[in-house]
Amino acid sequence: MSPRAGLTTDRLVRAGAVLADEVGFEQVTVSALARQFDVKVASLYSHLKSSKDLKTRIALLALEEMADRVSTALAGRAGKDALAAFADVYRDYAREHPGRYAAARTPLDPETAAASAGPRHSRMTRAILRGYDLPEPDQTHAVRLLGSVFHGYISLESSGGFSHSTPGSEETWVWIVDRLDALLRTWPAPTP
Repeated sequence: MSPRAGLTTDRLVRAGAVLADEVGFEQVTVSALARQFDVKVASLYSHLKSSKDLKTRIALLALEEMADRVSTALAGRAGKDALAAFADVYRDYAREHPGRYAAARTPLDPETAAASAGPRHSRMTRAILRGYDLPEPDQTHAVRLLGSVFHGYISLESSGGFSHSTPGSEETWVWIVDRLDALLRTWPAPTP
């Protein structure tokens, strides 16, 4: 059986995702993947167009995995419980899969983004915010606020920004979710 036997696009993308978690998303290339499978780079081009295609596919996989986790975590929850579950999924995913989490931050072209799990993330975020009764455009502002706070904190934490400080990062995370919940519950009415 040749080393190429059994290679599929899905298998290569999943191996690329594992590689991203091990060495960093920016280090993932078709060449690196070929070395991992001990095949010539050219043999992978029947499955992948380029390193950019591989990275896009890893981003799509990561978005789908996170959306599935968020969906499961939100089942039967509302208000602060839903907000905390939502936030924890992203933080836990980033800790468990740092390369994939980085991949999920990759800008996608509009057509690819529309067909990805990205819109699911947006719908789930808006479902949480409906519990806080925010009108538009405030709901859109709140989606962006949550994404900025969660991603910013996760990025700082993963780079070691809070590793030697008191209080611990877990305590601060809970504090942030509490304060976001309080802000969303007392969101000021739009001014006419």
